[in-house]
Amino acid sequence: MTETAPKADTTTRTAERALTLLSVVCEKGSVTLGEAAKAADLSASTALRLLRTLESTNFVRRDDDGSYRPGATVVQLGVLALSQESLVALCRDPMTRIVEQTGESAYLSVPAPGRQGLYIAIVEGTHSVRHANWVGRKFPVESSASGSALQGEVGDHGYCVVSDGVERDVTAIATPIRVGERIVGALSVVVPSYRITPQNIDSIGRLLLIETHSLYN
Repeated sequence: MTETAPKADTTTRTAERALTLLSVVCEKGSVTLGEAAKAADLSASTALRLLRTLESTNFVRRDDDGSYRPGATVVQLGVLALSQESLVALCRDPMTRIVEQTGESAYLSVPAPGRQGLYIAIVEGTHSVRHANWVGRKFPVESSASGSALQGEVGDHGYCVVSDGVERDVTAIATPIRVGERIVGALSVVVPSYRITPQNIDSIGRLLLIETHSLYN
């Protein structure tokens, strides 16, 4: 037992340092290597080694400018810590209002590892022809409205529109759910493409903006 204690102590210290670094990144939102090392009271080489480990497991992500931000795994764990049920409960009334005003199905999605998103809740539309339930389904962020919203790629209007993305003959409009500067989810409306017009795209987009803005403001 005495021979393994030093190794156990080293492992514990490494875990503590990694968690301290992760806490620094999460608290600051965006941090350079030097800032993270200083805040965690670590050498730059130690901080870099630990940040690379955290990056490889999606706990942090490294931007093109070299700064570090919370990764998808942290966001997912944060949602779970608050409980997905809490996020669903928070969004239930806004989603219901969206369906009441549009007649179309409304979805809530959250980030998932591997540049994917995950649908976690739906309020079904009232039309006889409406979209099938996607809850529990993952989707690529590159080819979907919700994926673009989860990445903050919404353009000047504040919402994004994708047709034939996750599924053919379907158009989706989505907006991000922000807590401060962070995106924790997305609300979207999914419409059979034959029923969509430029006018109702804009009205749905504006409605989504109103409802997502009301969540944490």
